[in-house]
Amino acid sequence: MSSRDGKRGGLRMVTLYGGSLLFVTVAVIWGLLSGSADLSVQEIVGILLKNITGHEGFFEGQKNIEMIIWNIRLPRILLALLVGSALALAGAAFQGLLQNPLADPYTIGVSSGASVGAVIVLFFQLEIAIIGSYTLPLVAILFSFAALILVFGITRAASRTYANETIILSGIILNSFIGSVISLIIALSSGDQMREVLNWLMGSVALKNWGHIGLFFPFFVLGAAVILYHYRELNALALGDEAAQYGGMNVRRKKLILLICAGLLTGAAVSVSGAIGFVGLVIPHLVRLVTGADHKHLLPLSMMIGGGYLVMADMVARTIVSPQELPIGVVTALIGAPVFTYLLIRERIKRRNMSC
Repeated sequence: MSSRDGKRGGLRMVTLYGGSLLFVTVAVIWGLLSGSADLSVQEIVGILLKNITGHEGFFEGQKNIEMIIWNIRLPRILLALLVGSALALAGAAFQGLLQNPLADPYTIGVSSGASVGAVIVLFFQLEIAIIGSYTLPLVAILFSFAALILVFGITRAASRTYANETIILSGIILNSFIGSVISLIIALSSGDQMREVLNWLMGSVALKNWGHIGLFFPFFVLGAAVILYHYRELNALALGDEAAQYGGMNVRRKKLILLICAGLLTGAAVSVSGAIGFVGLVIPHLVRLVTGADHKHLLPLSMMIGGGYLVMADMVARTIVSPQELPIGVVTALIGAPVFTYLLIRERIKRRNMSC
């Protein structure tokens, strides 16, 4: 590669990162400005500075307006940003790890595990005295770990090498079983319980507070840091297990680490937001079209675009039929399904033309 090509490639990456950061910034600002309370950018900045620094002079307006921004809109937007980033990053990791462009955070059943844990809490109206309102997310996280252990157990029993096909099949088996359990619980639910369960299963970041961000953030940091650190291993695994093994990698060990961290991100995200589909499936595809398959750039850019995308989707969900609110999972599905269908058809046509 010539120095000119190298400079051009570096400039292109700087442009992509800059554009992604701008997209996230615009999404967050737009989300803060959108809603029933009509505020200016200056007032919002004043509210943020007042609560961050503790200086009363930054904002001297009404307390209820300040509460709307600091205690309702901002936690909701930040949680959507973190959940979208987690799902997109997990999706990119699963697609590289399993060498399957259709893999996403729900492939190995971790999301279903978190879902059944949450549904059980809602159905039986469980609340652990010590943790109170955080009973649902904590139980969902525990069930997501249980689902991950079951997938590992099934895979190990069938294939000690943790073959990609076996992992995917184990996830499909577990998803089918858990789906049946959730359907049974819904069938046994009363009208109010059924509505609550279905709303959770469609996904939402409404009525979330700083406590939910504090609960999710440690899992997010741990899972994201490990996956981002292993971008070289994902590049090697994307070429196939044998190629990675010949390169000196302990394939089984690295697969376990990456599966656990991607599953951790998925389970923790689902535990605080419900099941939100298509983010981990579509966003890495879109980013890959621009950056290529190098996980050094694919992973961080997927995080940024995924976070901004979910903030925008949540803004649409809470404003498009105002004063009512749509579940965010409905919005991501309505946008994601047609986009993914288009990408799939385009890729098939491209391969067909190349073979001819």
